[in-house]
Amino acid sequence: MNPVTFTEFEAEALAQGFDAVLERRWEPGTVLETHTHPFDAKALVVRGEMWLTVGNDTRHLKAGDTFALDRDVPHAERYGGDGATYWVARRSA
Repeated sequence: MNPVTFTEFEAEALAQGFDAVLERRWEPGTVLETHTHPFDAKALVVRGEMWLTVGNDTRHLKAGDTFALDRDVPHAERYGGDGATYWVARRSA
């Protein structure tokens, strides 16, 4: 169970200077090869599981786990057999 609601996550992120907050849903087994984003991101996994790889470090993230990425940081993503959902706050340049 999530300790916060989407509304609470969004309010906190906006107060921290993020300018967009959204929910991302990923289908089971989705793989995103190494890529970057033109924004900073802070996220909370709310369903399923994923693996986030930055450099040589791979983190296995499940519901309740958080992650953050600075803009332009190369990373790869892989989603589990049940897919995954996370809430993400984005801050543009």
